[in-house]
Amino acid sequence: METEIVISLITLLGSALGTFSGIFVNSKLTAYRIEQLEKKQDRHNAVIERTYRLEEAVKLHEEKIKVANHRIDDLERRQDT
Repeated sequence: METEIVISLITLLGSALGTFSGIFVNSKLTAYRIEQLEKKQDRHNAVIERTYRLEEAVKLHEEKIKVANHRIDDLERRQDT
């Protein structure tokens, strides 16, 4: 009778140890994958920010070109008269 109890306790301990080690490994893997996703998200956000700045710069340059074209048109009209 005592042998069965000892074997049951050893089995219980082995099952508990296996379960907790599996949970630990799984949580480390999940944390690693989340960290990798965060790095990808950071790179994506950096691209979005750079794109936004480039779009703003393009708008500014387009406006400067419009102003320069108007000034050229005004100068050409003054020369024609």
